[in-house]
Amino acid sequence: MAYVHGYSERETQRLYEQSEILEEIIHSGTQYGSGQHVLEAGCGVGAQTRLLLRHSPDANYTCIDISEKSLVAAQRLKQQPGFENVTFQQENIHQLTFDDEVFDHIFVCFVLEHLADPVAALGELKRVLKPGGTVTAIEGDHGSCFWHPETDASIAAWNGLIDAQRAQGHDPNIGRRLTPLLTEAGFCVQRCDPAWLYADKLAPALRDGMVDHIIVPMVQSAEQQILDDRLVDEFVYRKGIADLSRVDEIEEGTFFYTWFKATGRKIETESV
Repeated sequence: MAYVHGYSERETQRLYEQSEILEEIIHSGTQYGSGQHVLEAGCGVGAQTRLLLRHSPDANYTCIDISEKSLVAAQRLKQQPGFENVTFQQENIHQLTFDDEVFDHIFVCFVLEHLADPVAALGELKRVLKPGGTVTAIEGDHGSCFWHPETDASIAAWNGLIDAQRAQGHDPNIGRRLTPLLTEAGFCVQRCDPAWLYADKLAPALRDGMVDHIIVPMVQSAEQQILDDRLVDEFVYRKGIADLSRVDEIEEGTFFYTWFKATGRKIETESV
């Protein structure tokens, strides 16, 4: 399956750094009880797995991904204490090998945006969820990304990432669609909330984290596709990356982005 960000060591580092920076936004209010079985769908390198354990250490986790390379990185976490109740395994989110109704909860974060048919994937996840079980879905919305000062080149570089993802048949603005997607898949959506982040010179560490540890590396992860497919002129792209980085270097630089977090439930009885 195509993945716009690739599987480089730098991308692995970005995912770990991103998870720590966004921990409060992503994991606030998400907790699982002792002994409950949680399926983390699309665990990647285990960046979110670490935080799931931090917030709910006594739950049992089955963490799946289609990428063997990502799972090799995730398996390294098993060398750390506290991962005894975590299993990593390779699975196709569209064709899971699990029996029906075996998990108490589903957690899916930054995955649906990389799927050509997210409703079908959600439907398969719903199949393995117990009646009354919950789903938590978290996605960003690249259309909500703003910064100051904007330049034509920085906008072009950012749009290069968006166009590269769309060229793979995926949706970089999927956050705004979470409620309709979950509803179409048959979940009873309980809430969907925007979680926005704004940083300026008053929060320099946060601004640095967002700009230089998440956004710029995210764009650079798609650099080969952006340039090979000529989505952005190379000179413009290079200048755009420099302009984006400069947002964190100058006093007047500001940054804004929005994620969406939706929770739903599988209804206990469904009419035939």
